[in-house]
Amino acid sequence: MTTAPSSRHCLSWEQALAWRMERHHLVERVAPTDLVGVVSEICGLHAQLMSSSELSLWARIDGLERDAVDDALWTHRTLVKLWAMRGTLHLLPAAELGTWLSAIGTFTHSGNARAETDVLAEAVGSALAGRLLTREELALEVERITGDQVLGERVRFSWGSYLKAVSFRGLLCFAPSEGGRVRFTTPATWVPGAIDTPEPTDALRDIVRRFLGAYAPITAEDIARWWAGGRGRRQWERILVDLGDEAIEVEVGGERAWVLTEDAHAMAGAQSPNAARLLPAFDPWVIGAIRGNPALLEPKHRARVYRAQGWISPVLLVNGQMVGVWKHARKGQRLLVEIEPFGRLPVWACTQLKAETERLAAFLGGDLSLKWVS
Repeated sequence: MTTAPSSRHCLSWEQALAWRMERHHLVERVAPTDLVGVVSEICGLHAQLMSSSELSLWARIDGLERDAVDDALWTHRTLVKLWAMRGTLHLLPAAELGTWLSAIGTFTHSGNARAETDVLAEAVGSALAGRLLTREELALEVERITGDQVLGERVRFSWGSYLKAVSFRGLLCFAPSEGGRVRFTTPATWVPGAIDTPEPTDALRDIVRRFLGAYAPITAEDIARWWAGGRGRRQWERILVDLGDEAIEVEVGGERAWVLTEDAHAMAGAQSPNAARLLPAFDPWVIGAIRGNPALLEPKHRARVYRAQGWISPVLLVNGQMVGVWKHARKGQRLLVEIEPFGRLPVWACTQLKAETERLAAFLGGDLSLKWVS
């Protein structure tokens, strides 16, 4: 009988990254019918830029249609758009929304712990129940319900900061835009069927399992950074320990980190896949990466990937390492793609990256114009 590795078991980052690429469907892509499953397995899609969400799926799915994400959001309602991890916009599976909302509801930032938020949240939830409203329509309804123009102005605030806490409480999500204007509703109004919400403790434990299943090996600090920008490390330390036999500590690259026990042997047997991929801005792989680890990204290049004001660049991913950046733009009938490696790449990686740009041109449309920057 095969047993799980002991806490002294050693792994290499080469093994860990090979395993992680498989889990992210960046070695063997999946079919378009697996779209929601991919979103689930990688713990949601960052949706500050919807174009980046689409390209994150394009990187993992063969034959993806350009309107597939819109269809999932607004027609089939199998995905939901709302403010979630780190107070940023995400797409999450509708079928799992109860777990995410229960966990996100424990946030104390973005005003979620303030008593004054209670009044705003109650008014927004009441205004949106069974309805789809633009921001201005919602602001007017909040003013009518509360008699407070200040609360109406908070709804109008351009970046949506005051609505984040309402989203955390499960009282607000995005609805289809109308005439270019953003609209909101409630998850209970939008999602087909009932939303089953577990206890917060159980939900947080489930989130840790999910994160381990896609991003291991990780530490409590890694989860805290991904979940809330670094807040709450001790909470995640407790939860990792509380998982008991479900998770195990291993040594990877000389450091201690956690993996799911059921994944430990597969990770120990993983081999570099010789796979090179284009990942878009704000890709979940890059957001969930251990930023100070030279096995994932050489420290001298960190500022080129993790840029000022929270911007995260599109990256070249070769065997799990971020080895360059890239960008694309449309000019008339041409799709201009510029690839900038941080150093010399293997011939096989260059060949695959060129093929990736051809896939991109086929997906976005346009005649490819490729430039390599040394």
